[in-house]
Order: sequence, then structure tokens, then C-alpha cells
Amino acid sequence: MEQYTFSKIEKNSEIPYELLLLADETVEAINQYIYKCDIYLLHDDTGSIAVMALCKNSDTELEIKNIAVIESYRSKGIGSILIKKAKEIALDNHYKVLSVGTSDTGFQQIRFYEKNGFKKTGIRKDFFIENYPSPIYENGLQMRDMILLTHHLTE
Repeated sequence: MEQYTFSKIEKNSEIPYELLLLADETVEAINQYIYKCDIYLLHDDTGSIAVMALCKNSDTELEIKNIAVIESYRSKGIGSILIKKAKEIALDNHYKVLSVGTSDTGFQQIRFYEKNGFKKTGIRKDFFIENYPSPIYENGLQMRDMILLTHHLTE
């Protein structure tokens, strides 16, 4: 098995937009949340291969705002490694719930989160219509609603 290192970047470090943009459409959209988040990178001997941004929503809820893996490392379990790390961070900081939102057209992402213990818990109607200046398409469909998923943590 390959060796990976996981690290939190310092608040004054350069934001890894090139990785974050793999999971979000625009720098402007990322800037709406990134300054309130802790950013984590997963590295191997070639450099940074994945990113995750976690944001405190409340004293009991931690949200995954962005999670992305470079294309050449996808379908190798890297996303699941990041989810496991997010769960560890949430538990270590006494959160009860880990949440995430993804597009209603992101069928692969929804399956990924469900496979990692998340359950669908809500919908933010017209999120992608109201929060992005131009229509965004995924899997041949216009993104409209955000599907909310949560994982209840137990210590």
C-alpha cells in the first residue's frame, strides 16, 4: 500500500485553489466558505493528491465543504481515506454530526457518501440556480438542488 501523509494547512498559507476547483465551479464560490474552514491536504511522494475543507456549522456539526482528489488518483479509495479522517477530526473535537451537500445530479458522489455511512437528510431547493451566475451541468443535467447528507458520529 502506498504511503500517504495528511496535514492541515496553516491559516495564512496559500489556498490550494487548483485542487478545490476539482470539486467546485469557481474561485468566487470557494471564497464564500473557504476562509471559515480548516483545509487539509493528502500527499504522497509526488505532492498533493487530495484536499478537504471542513467548516464548523455549530458546536455539534462539522460540514465537509469541499473534498477533491486529482483525477489520476480517483477510484483508489483516496476519498474514503479523507472521509475517515474527517470522521476522526469530528470525533476528536466532540462533534455529533458530520454533514455534506452535493448536487442532485451528482449520482456518483451521492453513492460515495452513502457507501461511507452518510444518509440523505434534506434538500436545499434551487441552491445551484441561486448561488452560481451561470447554469452548471453534470451528467448531462442542469444542477438545481443540493442534496444534504449527514453521518451521526458515535464515540
